[in-house]
Amino acid sequence: MTEVKSPEVSAPPAAVPDELTEQPGRWGRLRPFLPLVALAVALILPYSTLHLPGIFEGALNSPGTLQLLAVCLVFGGLAAGYDLLFGRTGMLSFGHALYFAAGVYGTDILITRAGLPLWQAAPLAIVGGTILAGLLGAVALRTVGIAFAMVTLAFAQVGAILVARDFGGLTGGEEGLPLDVAGLPDGLVGVTNTVNLYWLALAYLVVVVFVVHRVSGSPTGRVLAGLRDDERRIGVLGLDPYRFKLVAFTLAGGLAAAGGAVYCLIVGGASPHITSSELTLSLLVMVVLGGPGTRWGPVLGGILYMYLDHRLVSFGTSDAVNALPAFLSRPLSQPLFVLGTVFILAVYFFPGGLASLAPRLALLRDSLRTGSRPQG
Repeated sequence: MTEVKSPEVSAPPAAVPDELTEQPGRWGRLRPFLPLVALAVALILPYSTLHLPGIFEGALNSPGTLQLLAVCLVFGGLAAGYDLLFGRTGMLSFGHALYFAAGVYGTDILITRAGLPLWQAAPLAIVGGTILAGLLGAVALRTVGIAFAMVTLAFAQVGAILVARDFGGLTGGEEGLPLDVAGLPDGLVGVTNTVNLYWLALAYLVVVVFVVHRVSGSPTGRVLAGLRDDERRIGVLGLDPYRFKLVAFTLAGGLAAAGGAVYCLIVGGASPHITSSELTLSLLVMVVLGGPGTRWGPVLGGILYMYLDHRLVSFGTSDAVNALPAFLSRPLSQPLFVLGTVFILAVYFFPGGLASLAPRLALLRDSLRTGSRPQG
């Protein structure tokens, strides 16, 4: 007797309660457009005469404010490029300032000493900084961990010594090297053209963010993420970790050199402080402050850090701080003390950096909403 089987009918999926379903909401629908909104605001900012007392010394379109914003944008891009090493590949380099300095001094020397125009000097300086990163990275990447960090630091210290001792009479020594404006286009010379330098810094930031995001979303970027998590597994898969790390190191160095060329134009020259290891440590702080390995965290961390670094000098000498008791006014008048305090508080309360602030606030909002909902 043949057994008749009833057709199998799959059970319907279990219903998920509404409170456990992630609702896109208005914020979720608008969030993908926030970078475009921020870019639009940055583009129209030089046309605004708005004055924000306490935040900026002058109006938004004043030369001083635009120069400060240009510096912040450059370091936002520089931090994003450094995050390609630290946050996305897991390489802790203490010598990244060397390639930034190569872009600054290379552009300045080729214009001031060699008499080349900007359109020749800047590309040559960027290419030179990229080649330098490739050569030194090929040596440094033979080591790992703390040894790698120390080797990169040693290379950076050699560069700082050569600059400070005015190697070949090219760098100007401890006094720095002012930029000869004769080799610059008229649109980049003078206080009235500060807005053009702002556009240039904004363009640099956009290019760096685009490159970093394209690399991170590519197969190479996924290999770099695998190197950060487990380098041995990448080797087992038949891929060469050394080659991929060298690509990331060289690319990050080239982006830093490009930032140095832009920075040279903004500040009008080169100074030895950009070759110090303190600059690389500042980049590390920027990345950690913003959130390593995140899309926009390093950019926000770099912009915020440089803004505070510049503005805290004025804050420390303000009448409000001087009017405080001595045990408060003395530490508050030191920008490094205030920056260190802000960094410690940010790391303690937001371990994931500024990029984790929005998810944490959303979680807090949802928990408060759930707690205030009447129990049925």
